[in-house]
Amino acid sequence: MAVIDNSILAENDTLSFGNYTVNEKQKIKDFKLNGDTYNMKTHKEVTKLEKNGKLLIETVPGSAIHNLKVTEKETVFSIEGFEDTQITLELESGENYKILVDDVVIGMVKTNMSGKINFSIGLTNSPQNIKIEKNN
Repeated sequence: MAVIDNSILAENDTLSFGNYTVNEKQKIKDFKLNGDTYNMKTHKEVTKLEKNGKLLIETVPGSAIHNLKVTEKETVFSIEGFEDTQITLELESGENYKILVDDVVIGMVKTNMSGKINFSIGLTNSPQNIKIEKNN
């Protein structure tokens, strides 16, 4: 896997985006997919994707996100970057979620009133697979 230069790639109902190697902000506005509008910005300090004006995912510092797929029950993606990274996702408010990194449970978290969760992982040169499962 690699960084995504100046673009959002859509393939098989997933999105790939982000370039943590650049100093200058790269932005994509009004990317349309399945009736939704996405805005993305990325650089070495932050990668952020909004869907229909709401935060979908943000990483600090920046990262490359591959094969992001969001359903009602789970969010899955692969991520790569170069250091410890904080990930923020906006999900359903007041719900409990299980966070898995490379199929290992790293924690359970309840979303706040705005539906956001935060967690950190240490990124290396190889991608890590993330899954956030909704617990009913």
